[in-house]
Amino acid sequence: MKTEDSRRLHDRFVKRAKKELAFTPEELKELERARTMLITFDEVCPETTPERAMKFRRVNPVRRVAN
Repeated sequence: MKTEDSRRLHDRFVKRAKKELAFTPEELKELERARTMLITFDEVCPETTPERAMKFRRVNPVRRVAN
């Protein structure tokens, strides 16, 4: 009985979370429009050169996975 109750609670939580995290139709249209836009580089946001790219440091280090 307890596992059935916890399963129902979990299902309600998942359903509510999916609804709250879902994009609105307007947001989906905006995302689709953004996918088709070209990236424009300028003085504030210049294109990165290979030399500059080599100087970047990873924010999230690579995880070592045990075999």
